[in-house]
Amino acid sequence: MYSIIVVPPPTTEDEENRAQRRLAPGERLGFGRSAREGDLRIAHDGVSRRAGEIRAQGAFWTLSNLSARQTYVVENPEGAGEHIKVGPGRLEAPVPFEFSRIVLPAAGDLLPIEVWAPRHDYLRTGGGSYGDTTGSGHDGDTTAPAFSVDRTKRYFAVLAALCEPRLRGAPHAPPPTVDHVVERLRPTWPAASRTSVQWNIDYLAVKLRLKPGPETAEPGPRLNGKKESLVSLALRFDLVREDDLVVLATPSGRVAR
Repeated sequence: MYSIIVVPPPTTEDEENRAQRRLAPGERLGFGRSAREGDLRIAHDGVSRRAGEIRAQGAFWTLSNLSARQTYVVENPEGAGEHIKVGPGRLEAPVPFEFSRIVLPAAGDLLPIEVWAPRHDYLRTGGGSYGDTTGSGHDGDTTAPAFSVDRTKRYFAVLAALCEPRLRGAPHAPPPTVDHVVERLRPTWPAASRTSVQWNIDYLAVKLRLKPGPETAEPGPRLNGKKESLVSLALRFDLVREDDLVVLATPSGRVAR
């Protein structure tokens, strides 16, 4: 199963490099101005020929800075300024954020590479984690969870807002518009905007496996269809229940960290 999804900078020109990249545990993705075949090429004069490398490590990932002079910053878009610095020449620095933005300084520009880590591993009953066959007291392979969501993240608040009308007693209500979701989340997330809400909807579609992968040529569903699919899936499998709507009334510092 893939564990890391890399979203190239918006300045990337050719179609092949604009596609998201999915990495399974142990796989690597290099990036730079003169990237090798299969790597992510960033056509900008301010980016080193071999700028860096991302490596998937199960539920997290590492960043190697192959630049000789530039420090890279990895931001947590949900962390109110939380970030780490990866200095020149640093190899395999671990990144602890589920959502991350690598910021590359490039001759006066700041180029973002987004990295998503949607895989979550949990302790299972009897000891050990999913995928760990030691210390469990049971024979055979374990069953991986079908869906994993973190109720402290903003994407879950967005999902709860999408599901709220049906959970409040209108089972056939259409999903709220993006503008309505923005207004619903403003008390707990003052910086909410159409762009940030749509970003979280796109992330949910990937995380819950509703969006076609980059290996297909399908463009994916339109936004309204995507929202309907998310709501239907979330309610069918109890990913969001009525008591989860409390996240819409909790101070933002406790809703999303």
